[in-house]
Amino acid sequence: MAVLELENISKHYGAIQALSDVSLSLEPGEVVGLVGDNGAGKSTLVKIIAGNFHPSGGIIRIDGGTEQLHGPKDARSKGIEIVYQDLALADNLTAAANIFLGREKTIGWGFLKILDYRAMYRRAGELFAELKSETRPRDVVRRMSGGQRQAVAIARTRLSNPKIVLMDEPTAAISVRQVAEVLNLIRRLKDQGIAVVLISHRIPDIFAVCDRLVVLRRGLKVADKRVADSSPEEVTGLITGAIKQA
Repeated sequence: MAVLELENISKHYGAIQALSDVSLSLEPGEVVGLVGDNGAGKSTLVKIIAGNFHPSGGIIRIDGGTEQLHGPKDARSKGIEIVYQDLALADNLTAAANIFLGREKTIGWGFLKILDYRAMYRRAGELFAELKSETRPRDVVRRMSGGQRQAVAIARTRLSNPKIVLMDEPTAAISVRQVAEVLNLIRRLKDQGIAVVLISHRIPDIFAVCDRLVVLRRGLKVADKRVADSSPEEVTGLITGAIKQA
């Protein structure tokens, strides 16, 4: 059974049509690349899945059941997590503190509670081990590389045992070595049976790590096919409009 199904999702802002009848399915442990030019509707679609935006039309199904997502908290309760392009990390805090930000573990009774740093460091270490990342729980974020920051953001999504992780341009503006590190993190999520939607302008990354690719152009879905059945040249043609549909 598909973990996520979108049926004829549309979104308009007044006279501006951001998405038109976009359908998409996502299987457990599947990585789907979502590509398109600026303004194609990628971020709008992902924010609808994450509960940030309400669709103007269409149906969302999670594990076969029709859902109306009333915000990010509601989406999270249904097993959907998102890693934004800016990562939303606090530079002055440790990796563990960022992972548990807003969900801190405490010990004590009644009003007499203190933060359980030992438990948070231990759990953060377990999450990094699962992701096979060398990031350490006590490392301060401002001293981290781009790849390590991504590891923190991805580890944060794992706290809630998600079914789906949405990733917005995770390999933008980082080095080649760090790109490889982030792609390995995505593979670790896949190995754990978590479905991933990856937005990326980097076509080589899509072909390196995705099972399927979906191309949007001007709010329309113009391709939905297995990566093995496509090519970087075809994807570029679909994005630019040189190829109308595939």
